[in-house]
Amino acid sequence: MTLRAEIAVVARLDLAEVLRSRWLVFCLAVHAVLAATFVLVGLRESGVVGFTGMGRALLSWTHALLFLLPLLALSATGQVVNSARDDGSLELLLSHPVSRGGYFAGTTLVRVAALIVPLLVAMPAMAVFGALAFGQDVPWGFLLRGMAVSASLLCCFTAIGLCVSTLVRNQSKALMLSILVWVAGVALIDFGLVGVMLQWELPPSAVFALAALNPVECARLALLSAAQPELSTFGPVGFFLANKVGADALLLLGIGWPMLLGLTAWTWSLGAFRRRDLL
Repeated sequence: MTLRAEIAVVARLDLAEVLRSRWLVFCLAVHAVLAATFVLVGLRESGVVGFTGMGRALLSWTHALLFLLPLLALSATGQVVNSARDDGSLELLLSHPVSRGGYFAGTTLVRVAALIVPLLVAMPAMAVFGALAFGQDVPWGFLLRGMAVSASLLCCFTAIGLCVSTLVRNQSKALMLSILVWVAGVALIDFGLVGVMLQWELPPSAVFALAALNPVECARLALLSAAQPELSTFGPVGFFLANKVGADALLLLGIGWPMLLGLTAWTWSLGAFRRRDLL
């Protein structure tokens, strides 16, 4: 059996599991509720930071997604491998002519698609609904930017979740570690940076370098640079970013660094999955 055939077989099996658990329905429902909330609330006012009402709704929604998407990705993948190992399905599947690499790649593709497809459906649907129902102009450039950044962030944390699932065999410990990774990504890094800035007067370039290590921070900067190119809300750091880095470079960073980090985590977890025992 070729690698492509192995991936297709595993993908069909994992897709059936995803559909049976109604994960796609759950993701669509979450995006629909968030989108409806921001459309109804955000379109009541005329503008913010250079955008119309639709721009504000999209800006607010994408920033909410920066907190939500890593949690969804970690929840969808943080217990995939260890759960299959515990219930014996992994050993049963690999007793057939399916390689470990084929299993890992097929599972990854299904989980990434199950997370990204609802997002790519919900964001344009929200924009079209706002344009038809409220007569708002849609900032398509920012919408595409938000979709690209969000998809990159999902890929990153999907890979991190698979890495946790592969390296931590106990499902409860894997769940706790996934939560800690999410908290560190969306909350603790901010507080840590504030503490460092208050304790030591670091130059703006150093503050930016520390913040850029976190893929969630990179995604935030990529979105804010589109909404407010001068980034005046960040003070000296914003001045440095606007004049020395630029909005295009921040967009590349917001997409490229999460993808690179995710690829590194996925490669590491694939190597560990191939070396470790099934039981």
